[in-house]
Amino acid sequence: MKIKVLTLFPEAYAGLTVGILGKALESNKFELEIYNVRDYSADKHKKCDDYPFGGGAGMLMTPQPIYDAVQAADPSHECLRVYMSPRGKTFTQNQAVELSKKDNLLFLCGSYEGVDQRVIDLCIDEEISIGDYVLTSGDLPCMVVINAVSRYIDGVLGSESSTDEESFSEGLLEYPQYTRPQEFMGLKVPDVLLSGHHEEVAKWRRAKQIEITKALRPDLLEKK
Repeated sequence: MKIKVLTLFPEAYAGLTVGILGKALESNKFELEIYNVRDYSADKHKKCDDYPFGGGAGMLMTPQPIYDAVQAADPSHECLRVYMSPRGKTFTQNQAVELSKKDNLLFLCGSYEGVDQRVIDLCIDEEISIGDYVLTSGDLPCMVVINAVSRYIDGVLGSESSTDEESFSEGLLEYPQYTRPQEFMGLKVPDVLLSGHHEEVAKWRRAKQIEITKALRPDLLEKK
């Protein structure tokens, strides 16, 4: 998979070059290319924002630099082009799986008060939000989506079964997990997990998934 990001803050993406994702990038499990929108500004001062027509607080990213950056990054429209936006469809685990099946993704990250609507109309295929709140730019949401999506790319996690039993994989939250020591600060690992009885362990984990989901996210049970 090839992932391209259009942003005013390319330095923010250093966080994707460490840990599991960093190793995956080094071994070419997927590719990440960052484009600085400011490099495509026709303004002599590389300005990329201006006041919105009709008034209002803040500044808006102008269309020319973004449009030219999109054309440079994806001239033949081979990418699914995504704009990170609070008004977009809320991102889910299922969507992460679907996006991971794409060969090419392009993310546009707005800043200030957002981007000129004409860029969205001309260039964007889909708008995605990571939640009902507003951030200073689309960069953090973009990194969240890239992280979630890349976990489903072959070879990134090392073990493909790592994504089989986790929160949201079946519409339920994940069961509790434990490691050594068997007792810590007076708290013991549940006996069933030490029993070696795989069927009973599976039953316990399923029951805990339902219990935790009911307590923390009952809305997920309502969807089942």
